Amino acid sequence: MVPAALMGITRDRGVRKETFVGASDSSVMPMGEDSGLQATEASSITVPSRLYDAYIFDMDGTIYLGDELLPGAKRLIEELRTRGKTIRFVSNNPTKDPVMYAEKLTRLGLPTPVKEIVNTVITMTRWLQANHPDAVVFPISEAPLIRALAEAGIRMSNNPAEIDIVIASYDRTFVYEKLQIAFDAIWFHKHARLVATNPDPFCPIAGGRGEPDAAAIIAAIEACTGIKCETITGKPDPIMLHATLEGLDVEPSNCAMVGDRLSTDIRMALDAGMPAVLVLTGETTIDDLKRLPPRDTPDFVLDRIDRLLPSDIWKELGWSEQS
Repeated sequence: MVPAALMGITRDRGVRKETFVGASDSSVMPMGEDSGLQATEASSITVPSRLYDAYIFDMDGTIYLGDELLPGAKRLIEELRTRGKTIRFVSNNPTKDPVMYAEKLTRLGLPTPVKEIVNTVITMTRWLQANHPDAVVFPISEAPLIRALAEAGIRMSNNPAEIDIVIASYDRTFVYEKLQIAFDAIWFHKHARLVATNPDPFCPIAGGRGEPDAAAIIAAIEACTGIKCETITGKPDPIMLHATLEGLDVEPSNCAMVGDRLSTDIRMALDAGMPAVLVLTGETTIDDLKRLPPRDTPDFVLDRIDRLLPSDIWKELGWSEQS
């Protein structure tokens, strides 16, 4: 069950934070010579001064990048589990399903049950079942979403005359033929609606590169049909948050959202009244933060994911950046 406090909650969360060198807060977490942070970056790093009952983690750019765990991710998750904290992993990326994500995390050294993972394969399938169970859909997507739709009994077709809903998704097999089918279903037959799994413009990959994501597919369809995407089931939409918190007895104010993207991870947290934790290991840079108005600013900014633990716990565990 989703906590009732999700509805109409404000941003007054009583968040307490500690700052790194360069800030005026008296609670300063010591920075070693090996931190690798410039002075301007160090002054922007703010870490929580308390633990929360639950943590929601983005994966791409937060827990791992490509096929490697990011520094500190393994020991952080292990320590949170040792302390009995509830953990969920979320992703806007529909090119894997929860089983595949669980297998990947386990392979990287973080054994993870499938029940701890929610992504847009799950949210899109559930949204269709709840709102359009009899619709005929045309998924512009890769195999995991298509497989999930089939298993859920949702009818699919590439015949524009019978398509009710076009699903735009992160699809590395996207070709002109798919765009034509979507165009015909929406513009020519004037019947189909456009929905999408996620709004991300690109997915970060190793080496500082990226791959065009679902926003590119949405833009192509919108440009040629003149219509707008009606529903997006990924972050920052509440659809994703409701799916993630389902069955958890935790208030949003006591559940931290941790991610690397301002427009999805942080936006979802701020809108829901959750502690918003940004990590600088993915898309967002310090320069991006400088341009933010206060209402869009994350509560905490971490240079590495294990800074999520307060400084007194670092000292208790004897952690350092090199240990």
